[in-house]
Amino acid sequence: MDIARAAARLFAQQGLRATRAEDIARAAGIAPRTFYRYFATKEEAVAPLYALGAERWVEAVREAPAELSPPQALEHATRHVLTPGAGVSAASWEGARTLIRLAEGSPALRKVWAEVCHVTERALGEALAERVHGRDDNVAEEPAEAVVGPRTRFAAAAAGAAVRVAVEYWAASAEEPVRALDLALGNLEVLRGLEWDEARGSVG
Repeated sequence: MDIARAAARLFAQQGLRATRAEDIARAAGIAPRTFYRYFATKEEAVAPLYALGAERWVEAVREAPAELSPPQALEHATRHVLTPGAGVSAASWEGARTLIRLAEGSPALRKVWAEVCHVTERALGEALAERVHGRDDNVAEEPAEAVVGPRTRFAAAAAGAAVRVAVEYWAASAEEPVRALDLALGNLEVLRGLEWDEARGSVG
């Protein structure tokens, strides 16, 4: 995470193109070979920062009150992680905006962002399946596809896209952070009409 923060700081200060992996290593107080032990490219160095917010969102879905339906849990979690001032500083909001904006102009950085979003989608599918069917210690050894059915994965993908598009739109604008929340909640409304089946890992 120290390397990721150093990379983000340099990307914001001097631009992605002007920043070398060696510059990031120096700013993080490590040798270049240590940098490459963790990351293959300079763009990959900020993946932990992309992932941090996504992991908080998935965890918030898991920790949402048990009586909430999956769509309600998604909205509850989204309010938790996207409400300005609720555990996220103004500096963190601006840092996120900068990194997401940079991804729009860099295919390599956009690939890192997309990979984080894909991993988040799979984790979100597991969290939704746990909410619908309860946590089952016996399924830990089963392949993910056996636990999270195709319809639940679709719901997770739709939810992930709903929030991702909202955050990307906000990052490209000059609007206040609360706009990201408003857009995300509006996008998530498409999931309210789904009938969540009680059969393992499926949505009716």
